Amino acid sequence: MADRNAPVLSTRALNRATMERQLLLRRAAVPAKDAVSHLVGLQAQNTRPPYFQLFSRLEDFDPAELSALMESREVVRIVSLRSTIHTHTAEDALTLRPLVQPARDRELSMFRRGLTGVDLDRLAALARELVEERPRTMKELREELLPHWPDADPRALAVAARCRLPLVQVTPRGVWGRSGQVALTTAEHWLDTPPRHAATPDATVLRYLGAFGPASVKDMQTWAGLTRMREVFERLRPRLVTFRDENGVELFDLPDAPRPDPDTPAPPRFLPEFDNVLLGHADRTRVIPPAYKGRNGVGNQAYGTVLADGFLAALWRLDETGPDTSVLTVQALGELGPALREEITQEAVDLQTVMSAAPTHDVRFATFVDFGD
Repeated sequence: MADRNAPVLSTRALNRATMERQLLLRRAAVPAKDAVSHLVGLQAQNTRPPYFQLFSRLEDFDPAELSALMESREVVRIVSLRSTIHTHTAEDALTLRPLVQPARDRELSMFRRGLTGVDLDRLAALARELVEERPRTMKELREELLPHWPDADPRALAVAARCRLPLVQVTPRGVWGRSGQVALTTAEHWLDTPPRHAATPDATVLRYLGAFGPASVKDMQTWAGLTRMREVFERLRPRLVTFRDENGVELFDLPDAPRPDPDTPAPPRFLPEFDNVLLGHADRTRVIPPAYKGRNGVGNQAYGTVLADGFLAALWRLDETGPDTSVLTVQALGELGPALREEITQEAVDLQTVMSAAPTHDVRFATFVDFGD
């Protein structure tokens, strides 16, 4: 039962707790693989964001470290949380993917009209044979499966294979500085290991709170793309502490998790589009001020986010203007004082030094998104 007398955590207190657990108050001196595990994966809808996520969180990060993990198959790209692509450790790819299978089943139901008469178990078996013979693109899966069900929607057939099987994107896709189309095989085949049991909901809630807490049941459900998690939190309640946010929503947390003073300094950080710290809660006001809701994306286009004092303060994009120059443009969403602009500029220079091969770097403050205000 919820404790109506639980302490209230302000928005700033929630922000600082989240920044600390997301390794954004200070860069952590930990290996990239450990960071990927602690964060329960990196949102990887595009190939470059995981590298920028780690740059903003780790001391002396070198993109080659994550690339090496990709090539040695210690981390992989797989559709998991929220039915979106994440970079996960091999262990998490094998155990989190079956945990979120209900979300993949819901996605598949959207294509049921195109799958009339299709035996999904047989389709999964055929698709497994195909992708384990050699990695296949979605186009190749469509072409190979269609002769078995010529009246079906070709796209739906390939989507069904992706929903029913734990398919990973094989390298060189996702390797820094290289390109490659999306080619898929099963996680078990790529990692040369038998299937694993799904991670338990209880253990996953505890890991989520360690990286994103304090948080509500709805927050965790939004992050994972799962439903009906209330009973899990209730089962764990004796092991957790509870708070309320300023709106009275009950928040759960690990007893010994860090909850820094709300006035703890939070230096500027450049986050890529779709960073999980921006997507990991139903109530995102702990990172995105209400006045800036929706400002880190317009339509289907998302932009990099600059955090200042822990909160969304600006957008950014990095352009290679030629072989010798990179330009990082910052668009402020509100007033940035001279001292803060200087801190943001230094962080932008540091980012380009590590993440751009161009020898010359330029930082500009300018408008590149028209919000139509």
